[in-house]
Amino acid sequence: MSAAVRRLHNNLKVCHSSSLSLQLSSKSLLHFLSLPLQNLRIRRQSIHFAHFNSSNSFVLATKFDFLEQFSPFNSTCSAVINSNERRKLAVGISKVIKLGKGYRLCGFSRSFCPFSLVEIMKLLVDRNVGFAFFKFMFRDFSDRVVLQCCMAVDLLVAEDLRLLAQDVVTWVIQEIGEDRSHRVLWKAKYKNVFDFFILDTLMRAFTNSGMGSCALEVVDRMREVGGRPSVSSICVLFKLLLRLGDYGSVWKLFKDMVGKGPVPSIYIYNVMILGFCRRGCIRVAESLFYVMRKFGCEPDVYTYNILINAYCIRGWTWDALNWVHLMVESGCNPSSATFSTMINAFSKEGNIMEARKIFDGMQEMGVSPNTKLYNALMDGYVKAREIGQANMLYQEMRSKGVAPDGVTFNILAAGHYKYGKEEDGDRFLRDLSLVGLVPDSSLSDVSIGGLCWTRRLDEALELLENMLEKGIPLSVIAFNSLIVAYGKAGLEDKAFEVYNIMVKFGLTPSASTCTSLLLGLSKIGLLQEAKSLIYEMIEEGYPISKVAFTVVLDGYFKKGDMIGAQSLWKEMEMLGMAPDAVAFSAFIDGLSKGGCVEEAYDMFLKMTRKGLVPNNFAYNSLISGFCNCQKLNEALKLEMEMRERGLVPDLVTFNIIINGFCKLGKMNSAMDMYIEMLRNGCTPDIVTYNTLISGYCKQFDMLNAEHLANKMHSTGWDPDITTYNIQIHGYCRSQRMNQAVMMFDELISSGKVPDTVTYNTLMNGVCHDILDRAMILAGKLLKMAFVPDLVTTNLLLSNLRKQGLPQRTAMWAEKLREINFEFDEITYKILDRAYHDLHEDTEYTKEITGKSLFLDFLMYMTYDFIHRNRMYSKTSIDPFEFSDTRSSTNVEAVHG
Repeated sequence: MSAAVRRLHNNLKVCHSSSLSLQLSSKSLLHFLSLPLQNLRIRRQSIHFAHFNSSNSFVLATKFDFLEQFSPFNSTCSAVINSNERRKLAVGISKVIKLGKGYRLCGFSRSFCPFSLVEIMKLLVDRNVGFAFFKFMFRDFSDRVVLQCCMAVDLLVAEDLRLLAQDVVTWVIQEIGEDRSHRVLWKAKYKNVFDFFILDTLMRAFTNSGMGSCALEVVDRMREVGGRPSVSSICVLFKLLLRLGDYGSVWKLFKDMVGKGPVPSIYIYNVMILGFCRRGCIRVAESLFYVMRKFGCEPDVYTYNILINAYCIRGWTWDALNWVHLMVESGCNPSSATFSTMINAFSKEGNIMEARKIFDGMQEMGVSPNTKLYNALMDGYVKAREIGQANMLYQEMRSKGVAPDGVTFNILAAGHYKYGKEEDGDRFLRDLSLVGLVPDSSLSDVSIGGLCWTRRLDEALELLENMLEKGIPLSVIAFNSLIVAYGKAGLEDKAFEVYNIMVKFGLTPSASTCTSLLLGLSKIGLLQEAKSLIYEMIEEGYPISKVAFTVVLDGYFKKGDMIGAQSLWKEMEMLGMAPDAVAFSAFIDGLSKGGCVEEAYDMFLKMTRKGLVPNNFAYNSLISGFCNCQKLNEALKLEMEMRERGLVPDLVTFNIIINGFCKLGKMNSAMDMYIEMLRNGCTPDIVTYNTLISGYCKQFDMLNAEHLANKMHSTGWDPDITTYNIQIHGYCRSQRMNQAVMMFDELISSGKVPDTVTYNTLMNGVCHDILDRAMILAGKLLKMAFVPDLVTTNLLLSNLRKQGLPQRTAMWAEKLREINFEFDEITYKILDRAYHDLHEDTEYTKEITGKSLFLDFLMYMTYDFIHRNRMYSKTSIDPFEFSDTRSSTNVEAVHG
């Protein structure tokens, strides 16, 4: 044990009772506070002390809180203050003791005295530290102690410490609840008071606690004693009443202001307009805009910005732009916030060209773009997948001397990782650290963000916790980076852990925080929980954007729950959150993929009627829906409409239409679209070539399929496993097993790994090939660790039946049932036919041939592997999944 710790122990006066009582001299306490944390083993809010009992044996005490010695109460409630408040309070108390005022603490520890409490809070100097002391000490909620706290509030007001008094009474109100606050504080203590400043403090406290009716009673009393509430306090009350939706009280309060004062100011009008906009009452807010002029209040830039933002939030972006024009015509100059709102709105709708036009036009009006404006446009480019344009904008930003922040770096890093190449993202973060471009204020956020983007999540969380413990300031950005990263990794518990840490340290979650949490829940199918979280966050007053609803909406569609998605859509509209272009696009995409293409088109028309501009994603979703329904003419009309609207069909558009023609067997039309694609300067990718090759293979036109495969290779695209599987399947269907085997050998020599589709395609070919070559090929497949699955069993059972062995088919099916192997619809169809064969002719026999014996052998090998694998899975994790819907469908088509 170190000498410093021994000296500390010698100063400990231990009371031998159930709870440890610690008494320190001022010298001991100061020495204790100066000790390194690692010497005292301090961990967050707990300190472990060692002491000696009467027999001098060493005993480790239970978790002990040294602040407890200053409390007049026995109960503990250390959770009411966080580690940062605790640290500051410890330093503050040490200064009080150093000043020789330790007797105040001793006196207070013996009895809860309001006079001593106020004196100590004054000695602690800092308002936050004084309030932390009160929170820690206020544990007895009896009426007697509550009234003593009220006395302390009176003393603080008299000492002109009204903000601290407001903190204290607010805390008391929140702890004892609305009913007791109204009965004990208001009726029993303050209802007949004449002191205006005490009433003002109480009114603000009731307002801060969300008790609007109590606050209104206090306002009436203030008027009775001849006082006039301050504009600032009325503003806070307006915000509360609007948030609660108490419109009757809002208009009564407004009427009293007009008649009795104070006269509503521009700030009051802005608060009311903002409140009504947030509640979705845009028309009421507009009416107030025109009313304020009649009372001599001219709208300012904030008034216009509130209305412009409200229009943009509801997707009425072009109407919002009209408000900007009205603003300029009225002689009110738009601010950078005005342009930022408009740029954000157009960017989110996918109209990046209009966003850029506003960005350039604002500079012509003399408004220089700041960091926030650059970030807004940069984010728009990234979401449009134009990473090159985003990089150019970043370079322009630097050349003009506009300092990037943590948001800038996160936007660019995310863009590189999402839509560019991962190595570009790594290089971008590395360059930032080398040239020192990251400002000090954003260093913490970028450090955590960088670890998240490189998937070092545990290190990121550890760094965040260390920074919080050291008191290093962190913004919402750092927490959001971790929440998003954990969500993507499927670690929802960890994401919510970070969220809880964030709230604990007093940071308000942003719209991005909420969206990220909802995205994680939606990904794992917890849609009801996601929906509940939306309403919980709305009740807490956290910002919920339309993106949050869109994320959950997409989750419903992915789960195939059309009714749930439509219900959420209606609820979104009922809450006054008019869907934007992104929400409409997600809804259209979900309906199209769900086979409801007509409903999707109706939603598309509704979107355009609202003035929202469909982007390529919305068009591609509809075009894909029509192609899947074999309505190519409708799809082509939409493609032409895209061009008329100024949208250029992209690679996805062409691939969808080409696939639509191939499915219908219209290969000439598919090739015409391929040529059109080249004329438009759109470079085909491997999906384009695989689609066309597959189309020709289905038409048994292997010559053109080979020609396209060669063309693909000549344009720089190496065949992938899908390309090989398509061609192997084509050769097998054309009964050209030599070419299929050669293609398989080429696949192996290229270094690519065959998948289950490759094996099952060849196995199906083996079943129809001549016996000698089939045995050789089967041996090759088994030697290469062929893993049989449900598709394999289906094709073998089907071929056994076709070889005239329905008994063996039924027997193998029974043996598979014994090991709990799950069948699908195709298996049952095969078995039905086998049982039908047996039922039609009970003496059904057929000569046993070499081919049937060979198939029976393959079935035995398959069964044996599955059986052994099932036995192994009882003590280990099953490495295989016996399910392949796509391949099962192919087998059904083959075996008809």
